[in-house]
Amino acid sequence: MWFAVRPVTTWQSLFIGLLQGATELFPVSSLGHAVLLPAILHWNFNEKDPQFVPFLTLLHLGTATGLLILFWREWVDIIRGFFASALRGRIEHPNERMAMLLLVGTVPLAILGTFLQTPIEGLFARPVYAAVFLFVNGLILLATEWLRRRRERSHAAADEREAEFKQAGDISFRAAAIIGIAQSLAFLPGISRSGVTISGGLFAGLRHDAAAKFSFLLATPAIAGAGLVEVPKLAGSGAPLGTYVVAAILGGIAAYLSARFLVRYFRSGRLDPYGYYCLAVGAIAFVILR
Repeated sequence: MWFAVRPVTTWQSLFIGLLQGATELFPVSSLGHAVLLPAILHWNFNEKDPQFVPFLTLLHLGTATGLLILFWREWVDIIRGFFASALRGRIEHPNERMAMLLLVGTVPLAILGTFLQTPIEGLFARPVYAAVFLFVNGLILLATEWLRRRRERSHAAADEREAEFKQAGDISFRAAAIIGIAQSLAFLPGISRSGVTISGGLFAGLRHDAAAKFSFLLATPAIAGAGLVEVPKLAGSGAPLGTYVVAAILGGIAAYLSARFLVRYFRSGRLDPYGYYCLAVGAIAFVILR
């Protein structure tokens, strides 16, 4: 198991599942919280155990399922668009373009994950690193909003702002690749996947709500791919798979509710509150854990 003194309890697994699902889509890093909170509570996790990362990945699959349920209509159109454009050899419709944008955005994560998985997994055993990265995540969010406001001030008139900012399907393939590279930073515990991809979307000229939706769509294949690699490692390991699956289901429910809230929030809200939250929690956790 992944505890030095005692095996994982059922309530701890379920708590981490809810924590992961509730924080995965908020730009505050679910991995950072999943690493930091047990350390602060002195649960004596052995994060070096081979079961630790596969367990967290299984929880992420619950998140991906929640996103699929929320955006199932979009995914039906995206999948149809992918095969239609692939068979035709060109893009003709918006859903086909979105499918290819998501493909381009997913490739950097797949490539970097192949080469960086082993060294990055070692960071999960050092919660103090997660505190530092969470603080850095807060700086990224605040810097993104500061630059965004500068850009908005340069287009002071409302009609100019509307003409300047795009919807997700209108970004370039280069921008999608850059957002995909930004997503790769989420391998670091404390760096939020949704935070860096929403930030990347804002830099690409998207509105906040469009950047959030593109981030949620982009997360789904990335999480599914990680699940195919990591979750099979739990087979035959003696892990309490039933408990882990229930934890993943709870995480999926929490992620579904979180996504519904954030889709509405980013119609007018910004990243600043989450940036200040990450600065505060990262700094406090660093002081406690160092």
